Amino acid sequence: MTRRGNSKAYPVFRTTDAEEAWAQTLRLSALLKERDDEVILSADLLTVEDAQRMAATLPGAEFGYPEVRRVDPVTGDSLVFGLDIGSAEHSVLEAALPLSVLHYAASGTVENRFVESVGRGIAAIGLAGRWPDDPKTDSYGIAKYDGVEVLFNCDDVNGSQRTDRHTVFVHVDKGGDLPRARALAAQLGSTVLGDAELGW
Repeated sequence: MTRRGNSKAYPVFRTTDAEEAWAQTLRLSALLKERDDEVILSADLLTVEDAQRMAATLPGAEFGYPEVRRVDPVTGDSLVFGLDIGSAEHSVLEAALPLSVLHYAASGTVENRFVESVGRGIAAIGLAGRWPDDPKTDSYGIAKYDGVEVLFNCDDVNGSQRTDRHTVFVHVDKGGDLPRARALAAQLGSTVLGDAELGW
């Protein structure tokens, strides 16, 4: 799944229950007229247990250092994570933390296990597609922008600050189709919970 534009993302649902956030994400995803074949999964891994659980969930994924640790502060060299999480000793893996993962997977294959594997770090599942056209509200689906995304342990779509809440976002065109976002939020018995944010 490659996002090709700058969508606007509106928060439409927020909860402290990760399973509930995922269930609402699926409800919105079912409303997409077209769905991408892949989902994008990302997670920040803050503990050894989180890393081991996520490595077991995503065995083909490539784990690495988050942006803040990509360069050695002493030498200026790029840091490369080369450990096998499944076999690394606890102390060695702990010294490598935090880690991150960005992984594309076939839709419907791993998402439920991913939700169960999310730890304390910020994580996300993005489901892209195209919303149906609604000429009555002058809303037209655009595959370049449309979709739904859930962020775990975070309130903003760019994952800038960890919280204890999980937030569902709808992505709409770069013009920020607020009527569409409101209609989608209403499908969950909710409202738009904040201003549009720069999406994918």
